[in-house]
Amino acid sequence: MDYIGHNGKPIVERVSTANAAKQIEGLTRVPISKATAHEVISLSYGFFTPLTGFMNRREVDGTLDDMQLPDGTLWSIPIVFDMSTDDIKKFDITEGSSVVLEYLGAPMAVFEIAEIYEYDLERMAEKTYGTTDARHPGVKKTMSYQNRFLSGGITLINEPVFNEPFKSFWLTPKQHRDVLTQKGWQNLVAHQTRNVPHTGHEALMKQAWFAANEDLPIDTLKTGVLVNCIIGQKRAGDYIDEAILLAQDALRTNGYFRDDVHKVTFTLWDMRYAGPREAIFHAILRANLGCTHHMFGRDHAGVGDFYQPYDAQNLLTKHRDQLSIKPVFLKENWYCPQCQEVTNSALCGHDATSQSFSGSVIRSILTDEVKPTQRVMRHEVFEVVMDSAAKYGEGSPFCTEEYLKNRRPVFSLNQLEGLDS
Repeated sequence: MDYIGHNGKPIVERVSTANAAKQIEGLTRVPISKATAHEVISLSYGFFTPLTGFMNRREVDGTLDDMQLPDGTLWSIPIVFDMSTDDIKKFDITEGSSVVLEYLGAPMAVFEIAEIYEYDLERMAEKTYGTTDARHPGVKKTMSYQNRFLSGGITLINEPVFNEPFKSFWLTPKQHRDVLTQKGWQNLVAHQTRNVPHTGHEALMKQAWFAANEDLPIDTLKTGVLVNCIIGQKRAGDYIDEAILLAQDALRTNGYFRDDVHKVTFTLWDMRYAGPREAIFHAILRANLGCTHHMFGRDHAGVGDFYQPYDAQNLLTKHRDQLSIKPVFLKENWYCPQCQEVTNSALCGHDATSQSFSGSVIRSILTDEVKPTQRVMRHEVFEVVMDSAAKYGEGSPFCTEEYLKNRRPVFSLNQLEGLDS
């Protein structure tokens, strides 16, 4: 069945596993990083539709200058493959050649090289993030790229085998669409997250559900919430991936969302923290997963004080007509003791007595293993976070150097039969 994604483009899977060893016979094998492996997977399964490979210079120029691909399709973040001049010579890579991308010691994908080019990294950083400040993690990532870029099509020849608990939450874009059909959802609103949920997050999702339900009869339950977690590069102090997925799903398994209105999945993506531009990217990504709506709150995909609180909503408004998904704009929530409920400044006039869901306060609660009040975090969610810390996180729900060193991989690759090492 053909599924349509961003800008009316069909979701195309570039996966060819039959006789994989034969396909790559005689091709040079090039090792890649975890970040690149994540993007290979996303390109191959259609998460990044309409892209089918790493971007060429013209595509990067259009993305940075006009936020569009050469055919006019809205696109906001460069998806590029970098390599040093020395490695290009070492692996004898030329335009028009093909190489095998290798990860974890196993062949993963065929990369058809169309163009090799240079690019001004400072320009790429400034256009993407609105700054060249090295304190910005996205700028730091961009400025660490090697001095050449390779473009061309990607074909996955060795599908990832996901380890638990990730396996239970992995769906390709086409599989997302199959689930949407099975559940009978006409509308589906996406919740972007890289955190465990507190009750403020829960309230935002419930507000977004009602907004996305629009004129559908409430009793038909034709609208769902997709919690699409971002699993990727980790820094010390981030929540561990396992806790994010399992705690988000605990809202459903403990009845805070019905089974027929809530689903947790994940996408492999290293956050760029590009604020407004990353919000556009997230809208494109979730349109490719079949979502009709996407919730956007305060400081979406931002970091530090590089962006104003609602910059992402403003940019989305500007490009609303180019999106294949409807943004749902939400205000920051807090718990109001006088209203005795989770609310926000658009509805409640008790700002002076409100209690915000401070990330630092919640982190201190989890670090000290003190069960929070129900108005801050569901007790069942807290228990799942603590269990995940013990089982996966070296005793902590946050990434420690020990966790980052010893963590079990999200996925593995099988060695291909009939292939000489």
